[in-house]
Amino acid sequence: MRIAVTGSIATDHLMTFPGRFADQLVADRLHTVSLSFLVDGLDVRRGGVAANICFGMGQLGTRPVLVGAAGNDFAEYRSWLERHGVDTSSVRISEVLHTARFICTTDSDHNQIGSFYTGAMSEARLIELQAVAERVGGLDLVSIGADDPEAMIRHTEECRSRGIPFAADFSQQIARMDGDDIRVLLDGAAYLFNNEYEKGLIETKTGWSEAEILDRVGTRVTTLGSHGVRIDRKGEAPIEVGCAEEERKADPTGVGDAFRAGFLSGLAWGVGFERAAQVGNMLATLVIETVGTQEYELRRGHFMERFTKAYGDAAASEVRDHLKR
Repeated sequence: MRIAVTGSIATDHLMTFPGRFADQLVADRLHTVSLSFLVDGLDVRRGGVAANICFGMGQLGTRPVLVGAAGNDFAEYRSWLERHGVDTSSVRISEVLHTARFICTTDSDHNQIGSFYTGAMSEARLIELQAVAERVGGLDLVSIGADDPEAMIRHTEECRSRGIPFAADFSQQIARMDGDDIRVLLDGAAYLFNNEYEKGLIETKTGWSEAEILDRVGTRVTTLGSHGVRIDRKGEAPIEVGCAEEERKADPTGVGDAFRAGFLSGLAWGVGFERAAQVGNMLATLVIETVGTQEYELRRGHFMERFTKAYGDAAASEVRDHLKR
């Protein structure tokens, strides 16, 4: 199964605030917030939702196709991704703009405040998926992640017109989108990814109920934070999958991307939704234990030992042979 992942390619600048954001907010002054946080540390890491997802899929051996736009500062990042199993030949390189940057501060409760500079990402709208499909011999699924908004709409419409199954995964961009755009992006999707908060926001902005959305998408995957994930399909009982046990909490950045990487890899392996979600949750656990979105190491034996402990021998037997050796 050949999967292309579209979305942002970025550098993450991650900072840690030793206090709580909530303690700095004055209830009757929220309309005039002006705050500066003295942080304890700065980590500069590789990131961007599409690159993060592809990195995880590459670690699992599924050789994803990364589709996005970056600047001429991308050479070292490209080498890193290729070395970790990602096809980067469909990344567009801007002649004038730098690769996008995500700047995020995390407090002691693991709450986050972030900003995103688009940079070269704005040129993602110029990418034709048909050219990508022709280069790799066809696409079985395109995951359309947070990206330049025009690119997201263009990729979605191209998938529909060419009959390519797609996953709607607009995550961070949902805040700036109106109901019309969201309806365009999810209608007819094979998969819709969202977290609990985004789920409510999607329903509020579109005016569609949960049932009406399930009429328009094949499968809805809702991440539930520490409670795992729920998978909904029209006319079928929900599938709920809990999280694997964490050894520690280091940084939540990229946890959702890691889940998607595991879930999409499970789809590529053909192991079914429950197993795919279990792989996603296990990979997400590795990420939350690590500072940075692509700094974890997937060691097959260690991964399977923890996966077996979390989900049992039967689940492990279905997954083990698919992992990259």
